[in-house]
Amino acid sequence: MQKIYSCLWFDGNGEDAMKFYTAIFPNSRVTAKQFWGDENPSLKGSLLTATFELEGQEFMVLNGGPQYKFTPAISMCVKCETQAEVDNYWDKLLEGGGQPVQCGWLTDRFGVSWQVVPMPVIRMFQDKDPAKAARAMQAMMKMVKLDIAGVKKAFDGE
Repeated sequence: MQKIYSCLWFDGNGEDAMKFYTAIFPNSRVTAKQFWGDENPSLKGSLLTATFELEGQEFMVLNGGPQYKFTPAISMCVKCETQAEVDNYWDKLLEGGGQPVQCGWLTDRFGVSWQVVPMPVIRMFQDKDPAKAARAMQAMMKMVKLDIAGVKKAFDGE
């Protein structure tokens, strides 16, 4: 059992978001749903909360209403090993009205911020040679979707 999990507050479209995310990530599933009952007749039968897993990580959606909105202060990070994986998640998370931001960040159509993180780039940032790491960071700062080969060229001084 996962002791700590994230609750994502939506304004009535939590079920749509959950379906969107579980369709993108392999090894994902909905684990439970709770619906509004007689305590809220205008919402009776609609989804109140649900739990789901993405790659074994548990999340909860709550259709809590319009009081709160997502901000980039909290983001979901997707670790990727290849450019094909970066491209896949980037494109899928943008489907239906998402917006690219910068440096591997995007906002999906539900307003949730994501970072699509190529781990080879992270390893370049952690290199023992500070000049190589700085060149990689400078290259990354100019990108929207991260390009592993482009960062590698800068890392290598090309």
